[in-house]
Amino acid sequence: MADTAPRTMLRTQGRKAYAAAFGAPRPGRRHPLVATAMVLPLAALLVVVFGGWDAVVTQASSVGVMLGR
Repeated sequence: MADTAPRTMLRTQGRKAYAAAFGAPRPGRRHPLVATAMVLPLAALLVVVFGGWDAVVTQASSVGVMLGR
């Protein structure tokens, strides 16, 4: 089995250099609104496919009550 640690280190350094040069955000850092925009279409599809609208409304209502709204 080959030693992969040096290769992994080089790959990581390459990604950091690319991010620094082109202003790309660091991996693992995503704006919460972007993450929400990515998840909402899938969530809506799952609600439609599995008919879970009542459960979503019930949970949202419970969270609203807990938050005092």
